[in-house]
Amino acid sequence: MTDKLKWGILSTGRIAGMFAKGLAESKTGELLAVGSRSQASADKFGEEFGVPRRYACYEDLLADKDVQAVYIAPPHPLHAEWAIKCAEAGKHILCEKPVTLNYPQAMAVIEAARQHDVFFMEAFMYRCHPQTAKLRELLREKVIGDVKIIQATFSFYAGWNPEGRLFSNALGGGGILDVGCYATSMARLVAGEATGKPYAEPIEVKAAGHIGETGVDEYTVGILRFPGDIIAQVATGVRLSQENVVRIFGTEGSIFIPIPWNPGRFAAVGKIIVNKNGKEPEEIIVDAYANSLYALEADVVAANIENRQAPEMSWGDSLGNIRTLDQWRQGIGQAYDVEKPGADFPTVDGRPLRVRVDAGMEYGSIEGLDKPVSKLVMGTPGGNGLPYSSVMFDEYFRCGGNCFDTAYIYGTSDATIGQWVKNRNVREQVVVLAKGAHTPNCDPVNLSKQFLETLERLQMDYVDIYMMHRDNPEIPVGEFIDVMNQHSRAGQMKAFGVSNWSVERIKSANAYAASKSLRGISAVSNNFSLARMVEAPWAGCIASSDIESRTWFENSRMPIMSWSSTAKGFFVYGDENNTSDSGLVSCWYSEDNFRRLARAKELAAKKGVTPVVIAMAYVLCQSFPTFALFGPATPEEMHISLKALDVTLTPEEVKWLNLE
Repeated sequence: MTDKLKWGILSTGRIAGMFAKGLAESKTGELLAVGSRSQASADKFGEEFGVPRRYACYEDLLADKDVQAVYIAPPHPLHAEWAIKCAEAGKHILCEKPVTLNYPQAMAVIEAARQHDVFFMEAFMYRCHPQTAKLRELLREKVIGDVKIIQATFSFYAGWNPEGRLFSNALGGGGILDVGCYATSMARLVAGEATGKPYAEPIEVKAAGHIGETGVDEYTVGILRFPGDIIAQVATGVRLSQENVVRIFGTEGSIFIPIPWNPGRFAAVGKIIVNKNGKEPEEIIVDAYANSLYALEADVVAANIENRQAPEMSWGDSLGNIRTLDQWRQGIGQAYDVEKPGADFPTVDGRPLRVRVDAGMEYGSIEGLDKPVSKLVMGTPGGNGLPYSSVMFDEYFRCGGNCFDTAYIYGTSDATIGQWVKNRNVREQVVVLAKGAHTPNCDPVNLSKQFLETLERLQMDYVDIYMMHRDNPEIPVGEFIDVMNQHSRAGQMKAFGVSNWSVERIKSANAYAASKSLRGISAVSNNFSLARMVEAPWAGCIASSDIESRTWFENSRMPIMSWSSTAKGFFVYGDENNTSDSGLVSCWYSEDNFRRLARAKELAAKKGVTPVVIAMAYVLCQSFPTFALFGPATPEEMHISLKALDVTLTPEEVKWLNLE
C-alpha cells in the first residue's frame, strides 16, 4: 500500500471508466476498488482498468476499510442515497454532477457530510482546471470592466431513445440536470467573482423550453438576474447541438472561452480570449500538468480533504447551483414524477423511516392524547412542495420529533403533511396539530366547514390536536366549546385547544366546559419567547410572555405550544445597527430585548452553544409545560435547534435571562 489516497468507484458506466482512466494521471490518488450491481460487471471493469478489488454490490465496497474516498457515478436519482451511505461509512466523497435530483435531496447530502465529518465535492471537472482559476483572476482584476452579460451554453444532440437515461423521467433525464448544470454553475461563478464573491445566487430566474413526450426537458434557455443587474443567458439541451462556449460582456470589453467545459481535452492547456475595447484580442494559454480533468479533480479532493470541502466547488456552491436548476425546471413547468404532489417521494437514503437509537428528543403530554408529544414541534407552512417537506420531516422524525403543526390558511401544508404521513405509513406514530377558523372566518359554522376540509386534505379520519387559529370575542365561548365537543365525540379530534386567545377567554371557555360536563381546552398556542413581542407580526396575535400570563400557566399547568419561540430569528440576526428586516425591527427591536439578547450571548458563550439555543432552552425550561414550535429551513438549522434539548437552565438563569 502506498501513501496515496485510496479510491473506490461506485458504478461501472462510461463516466466511471473515464474517472478510472484519468486517476492514473493523478499525483495523489490510486484506484483500489470498484463496486457494481453484479460480480461480472465489476470483474470486467476491474480487468479493463486494473482495479485490484472488485465488489458485486455497493455496500461491500463501502465496507472495505482501506477505501478512503469514493467516486459516485450511478444515474442522477441514486446520487443522494449513496452519498449519504458513503458519509455514514466514513468515506470521503466525490459525487458526479448534478449533486442530486433536486435541492431538498442536496440539503440532506450536505448535512450527512457535515454530521459524519467527511469531505464532499460535486464533480464539476472544469472548476479544477487552471483555465477556470485564470478566469476567476481576470474577473477579479476587472480586465473587461464591470460584468453585465453572461452567455453560457452546454447542449448536444443525443438522438432519440425514450428508454435511455437522457430521456427517462424516472432517471432524472433532460438537459438541465445533465449538462445545463454546467452553464448555471459558470454563470453563478462569473457573477460572484464580478461582485467580489466566489459565487452568486440569482435573484430572479425565468425560462422557456420544450418538454418532450417522456416528461423531460429536451432544449431550453434560462435567464438569470444577479445582484448588480448582471444578466446571464444559460442554454442547454439533449436533442439540439448548440455552440458550447462561454461569453462574458463587460463595460470595457469581453471574454470568450471556446472550450469551457472540457479544457485540455486534447492537450493539457486551456485558452481564454480577452477582447478589450479598441485593442487587439489577447489569447491567454493556460497550462495544466495533466491531460485528464479527472486527474486534476482527484488531486483537488486530496488537497482539500482536511477542510472537508474545496473552494473549487464548495458545499454552498453546490446547494445554490441545484436550487437554481430547480428554479429553471419550474420555469418551464418540468418536474419528475416522483416530485409531484401525491407522489410516493422516497426517503433520501432509501431506507424505511426509523427514529435513531441515539435520538435525544424530550416529550410531554397533552390531556386527551394517548401519545407522548415531542417538546419541539415542527412547523409546516405550505408552498415548499413534497420533496422539501419530506426531507425535513424525515430528518425531524429520525431525531425523535413526532408533532407537526399545520393550518387551514397555510395553503398546501395540510395536503403535504398528509401525503408524507401516508407515504411513510406513520399515522399512529405522529401527532398532527391542525388549526382553523382564522379571522374573518372565526365562527362555529366556518370552524366545522374548514375542519372537515382539513381532514380531507390530510387524508385522515382524525387529528390529534385541533386549535382555533384566532379568537372572535363577539361570539360566546360556549358556542366554540360546543362545536369542538361535537367533533371530539365523533372521534375527529382527540384533543382541542386555542391559538392567540387571552387568558380570560381561556378561563371562561374551560369554566363553561366544566359547567356542562364537556371537554375543555387542553393546550394553548400563543407566542411565548425570551424576547417580548413589541408589535404583533400578524393581526390578532397574542403573546403570553408577560409575568401575569406566565403565573397563570404555572398555576393552571396548561401546556403552551409557543409559536415564534425564538422571536423570528431575533437571537440570530438581531443587531441594533442592522435594520434591513423591517418585520424583525417592528416586532422585536426594543431596549429590553437587546439586553436579553446580550445576556443570551453571554450565557451561550459559557455553555458552548449559540444564543438561539439559549433562547429555545429558555422556553423549554419553564416551570410549567411548554412545547416550542420551530421552523428550520435546513437540516443544519434543525440540528442546531435540537441542541436546546441538551441545555438545562436553572430557575436562576431563567430569571436572569428575563431581566428579573
